[in-house]
Amino acid sequence: MGCSLGSTLYACYSWEQPVHQVTLTNAFYIGRYEVTQAQWTASMGSNPSSFQGYEDSPSRPVERVSWTTVQGYLSATGFRLPTEAEWEYACRAGTQTPFYNGSQDDGTLGSLAWYFSNSGNQTHAVGGKQPNGFGLYDMLGNVFEWLSDWYGTYSAGPQTDPTGPTTGTSRVVRGGSWNLVANYVRSSYRLSGYTPG
Repeated sequence: MGCSLGSTLYACYSWEQPVHQVTLTNAFYIGRYEVTQAQWTASMGSNPSSFQGYEDSPSRPVERVSWTTVQGYLSATGFRLPTEAEWEYACRAGTQTPFYNGSQDDGTLGSLAWYFSNSGNQTHAVGGKQPNGFGLYDMLGNVFEWLSDWYGTYSAGPQTDPTGPTTGTSRVVRGGSWNLVANYVRSSYRLSGYTPG
């Protein structure tokens, strides 16, 4: 887990390191697609998204939801957020490269993700780009994905089923977004999200 190999344009950042061995012992399910506006509305009764009113809006990922608001959706559906370790395992799908197509080349990112260079400054319907080796779509790009972990620095030692720090001020988000450049859109990139609220 972590960044051992930068891309052609961007080196590893300190907050993606140190690389450390993680063992996951529990099976888990993860959605093949990001949660859509239609799915969110069906469970929550309202739609907070900025990108409503397009023909394909129901199939676009929901956005503008805080970590706390997501908890209501999880209660309504019986789902949970993945841990950061689970998310990276699912995103990488067996690869160790920055992108889950097995490449370091930032030029290949357009086939995998909606991000600043190709999004047209908006989200897109889920499942429109190449999936990873596990058949998961939009693990990179489109919208950031909330995780269950508090944000904190990595430790170097091996870990089994890590769940992150026990306390913190913000949660981890992963995967990059439609409005960010390529260095945010890779399997190891992690960001401190806003404080849940």
